[in-house]
Order: sequence, then C-alpha cells, then structure tokens
Amino acid sequence: MGFEQEAVSELYASVWGNRSTMQREFTRGAHGEQFVLRELSMKGTQTPSQLASALQASSGRISTVLSSLEKKGWVTRDIDSKDRRIIRVNLTDSGREQSHRMIEEMRSAICWIFSQMGERRTREFVDLVSEFT
Repeated sequence: MGFEQEAVSELYASVWGNRSTMQREFTRGAHGEQFVLRELSMKGTQTPSQLASALQASSGRISTVLSSLEKKGWVTRDIDSKDRRIIRVNLTDSGREQSHRMIEEMRSAICWIFSQMGERRTREFVDLVSEFT
C-alpha cells in the first residue's frame, strides 16, 4: 500500500472510524439543523428546495429539519405573497442568535485543534487545504 492509501486509512480511523467527537460534530453540522441555520444566516431567505439542493438532501429530510427548527422558534415558513405555491424559509431573531452561537462553538473547537497543532503545522494544514480547494 502506498503512502496515499495509508494516509487515507489513518485519517479515516482518526476522524470517522471511532465515532470521534469531531466526526459527530461534522455529521451533525452537515446533515441537519446547523447546516440549515448557517445557510439561512449566510444567504438569507431560501425555499425548501434551495436548502435541499445546497445540502444535497431529499425534500423529506429538509421538511423534517425545518419542522424541528420551526418548533424551536428558530425559523418561519411563509407563503410567498406573489406566488402562493412557494414557501419562503426565514430565520427568526432567535434562530439568528442560535446560528451565531453554533458558528462560534465550531470556531472555538477549530481554534483549540490549531492551538494543539502549533502555528507551523496549522499554516501547513491551511496551505494544503487551500491548494486543493
């Protein structure tokens, strides 16, 4: 096995293989409420289909997430005034605050990881990620 395969195996085991805290956070953020809140916070009003497309999720999954967010008072679903077939999803003030809290929690977690890595290794990591994105 080449170094590439070994590196992939090590990365998989470290991040995803043992259900680490990092993996749980990435999964939670990428497949649910946190993603929708972040998307609405960054882009403003969206339709459920726009959110589904951005998340690469089914309309049923988005509907479930939106129902949960609506019950928590973090989003509203409103009928478009010009086309009653269209639903517009908006953040409430409470949802905006929650989105900011989640972003700060993630930022804090990443900063902690970087503090453990040190400045040199962090800069190398950021450079590598930038090179391939």
